Amino acid sequence: MERVSNAAAPGAPAGPPAPETTPVTQAPSVRPITFEPLSARPEGEQVETASMDMLLDVPLRVSVELGRTRMLVRKVLELQGGSVIELDRMAGDVVDILVNDRLIARGEVVVVDDKFGVRITDLVAPSRPSLDGGLR
Repeated sequence: MERVSNAAAPGAPAGPPAPETTPVTQAPSVRPITFEPLSARPEGEQVETASMDMLLDVPLRVSVELGRTRMLVRKVLELQGGSVIELDRMAGDVVDILVNDRLIARGEVVVVDDKFGVRITDLVAPSRPSLDGGLR
């Protein structure tokens, strides 16, 4: 009967390879950096037209909100063609006009060449920018 050995064959590694060692390097040099102060634009000076022109072609999402409501999942699942969802506003009330989910104006619904439109009746005063950049 032949005897089986778990020993490694001559010349083969005896176990898992030894972990590689990394050479010791010197710690990076850290030093403070100084920036030139930003110069304020003199009062009344206009922003260059070229830089503003770049922004004029940025697409924005404009939406009109007729109203809102809250519904249970059960009620949403029961919706079908012909279902009516009651909103929190009355017919004829003003609608909200939002740009990128930020309220900018209010208006009334009109019909223009068989399409709905909104006539702006009130511009909303701009509020201070929020810390989250307007993300909600």
